[in-house]
Amino acid sequence: MIFRNSLKELKIFALRGLSSTASAAFLVLFLCLPLAQQASAQVPGSLDDSDLIEEQVEDEVEEDVEDQVDDSVTDAAEDQVEEAVEDRLDELLLGPGDRFVEEKVEEQIEDEVTDSVEDVVEDAVEEVAEEEVENSLEDAVEEQITDAVTEEVEDDVEQEVQDEVEETVADNVEDSVEDQIEESVQQEVAQNVEQNVEDNVESSVETSVQEDLEQSVESEVEASVEVAVEDNVEQSVESAAEVQVAAVVEERLENEIDDILDDLESELEVDEARIQREQWLVMAEPEVFEELAEKGYLFDTVTDLPGLGMRLAEVAGPSSFDITEVRRGVLDVVGKDRAEVDLNHIYTAGSEVAVAEQGIVPRSAITMPASADNDGVRIGMIDSKVDTSHPSLANASIESRSFVSAKATLPDFHGTAIASIIAANDGDYQGLLPGAEVYAAAVFEVDEERGEIASTVSLLRALDWLISTRVDVVNISLAGPPNRLLEAALQRASEQDVLVMAAAGNGGPVARPMYPAAYDTVVAVTAVDEGHRVFRLANRGDYLDIAAPGVGLLHARAGGGYVASSGTSFAVPFAATAAARLRKQQPGADVMALLYNSAEDLGPPGRDDIYGYGLLRIRES
Repeated sequence: MIFRNSLKELKIFALRGLSSTASAAFLVLFLCLPLAQQASAQVPGSLDDSDLIEEQVEDEVEEDVEDQVDDSVTDAAEDQVEEAVEDRLDELLLGPGDRFVEEKVEEQIEDEVTDSVEDVVEDAVEEVAEEEVENSLEDAVEEQITDAVTEEVEDDVEQEVQDEVEETVADNVEDSVEDQIEESVQQEVAQNVEQNVEDNVESSVETSVQEDLEQSVESEVEASVEVAVEDNVEQSVESAAEVQVAAVVEERLENEIDDILDDLESELEVDEARIQREQWLVMAEPEVFEELAEKGYLFDTVTDLPGLGMRLAEVAGPSSFDITEVRRGVLDVVGKDRAEVDLNHIYTAGSEVAVAEQGIVPRSAITMPASADNDGVRIGMIDSKVDTSHPSLANASIESRSFVSAKATLPDFHGTAIASIIAANDGDYQGLLPGAEVYAAAVFEVDEERGEIASTVSLLRALDWLISTRVDVVNISLAGPPNRLLEAALQRASEQDVLVMAAAGNGGPVARPMYPAAYDTVVAVTAVDEGHRVFRLANRGDYLDIAAPGVGLLHARAGGGYVASSGTSFAVPFAATAAARLRKQQPGADVMALLYNSAEDLGPPGRDDIYGYGLLRIRES
């Protein structure tokens, strides 16, 4: 407040003593002071960058104006003082007295000096005031600027520091992360390397150990094997030697037995009724005949048997030929078991016993399931010719073929009887399987001296045909002596799953076994009457397998009508139809085991020489 009053007095004093120009300049300076104060008052506030710059510009302008005003006022004052002094001197020089002039001059000078002093003081005060104001203003501005600059610098420094810190932190973090990652990678690599090294070492050690173990085991095994091999070789050699010796011994025994049998055959009077005179047979595979041909063997007739995979040769020989010597000669060429050599034996159907025209029809002798009529099974029969014109067979499915010479007379009684028991299909007479497909091979011919006979050749050819037709069962109603070729053919049939059944024979209780029924590959069937008693003329022996009705059976008679007959050959159709039916219903089953298990045991318990496994029973499947 005091400062403001002093300024006010100074302003008044200055205005009085100065000219209008100086007053005006001083007024301008005075007016500028509030601006400076206003600027000074605004600085302490909150300044942003634009306000600070604006105030700095205003301050610089004010300073320039003040400097210019000060210069102008000073110049104007000096000029006015000089002019006033000059004017006053002129006036004094022109007055009447010097004293007066001197006094006036002194007064005037005193006044002027006073004024000048006042002006100087005033100027000094003003200058001091200005300096004070300027200093205060400068200090305030400087302080504000310093604060602003400091704040800005602090902000900049803070920002820079923050940026630097962030950058440093980022670098440090990055370095830390890199270090951690590098360390982690190094650890992982180290672990992997360590693991790989361990694995490699383990693998190497394992391989080494395994190799060592293998070598050790191999060495031990080799040693053991060597010992075992030596032992086995010794044992094998011993065994082989034993086997070889046994084989040689067995072969010698067989040869000796064969020689004995051959000698017996040659010494015994041959039943010429059972052979074809001056003829012998050879049966073997085709390549064997080629070897025999290379050795000079010539055959009159050669027949291919494709169903059996064999060839059959018929050789005419002089009445004095010895079959034993012939067999030895052939086997010496081709080797044992590669060919069969034997006579052409004769077979008969046996003597039938007729019992008027009354008898038991097949379906009354045994119970057949109702579904059995149209089974469609395939049954082969080797017998005499079949009279297919008989009314009971007119509607039956029968295919016939003859295997006797073209000029021979073919009987048809027995074949017609067996066919009617199997497949008769007439309203007045029904066979066991009216719907069966029958393949009838005629092998019998009439011989003026021996009656109805069948040769080994006809039997072999008939069997080969039936195998080719793929029948389920073969019914053979004839019997006779053993024959090597027939036995081999029946073995081939069994290997092809063809079931063969044959009559046990009608030679009586003490008769020798009859063939082919006595072969292991054939089912031997004997006959019983209604009371389950065995047929009085039936053969007996351990080769019997099963019994079936065969006494007093009513059957079709060739040329017409019906007649009753008895014999083991009439029992075979019962077993054949039962087996064929089971084969059709249960493919792959052991049908004979089923029939044996279901048979009714007769005679001594279990299998016996009279009834075999017992009486045939056909059960509903």
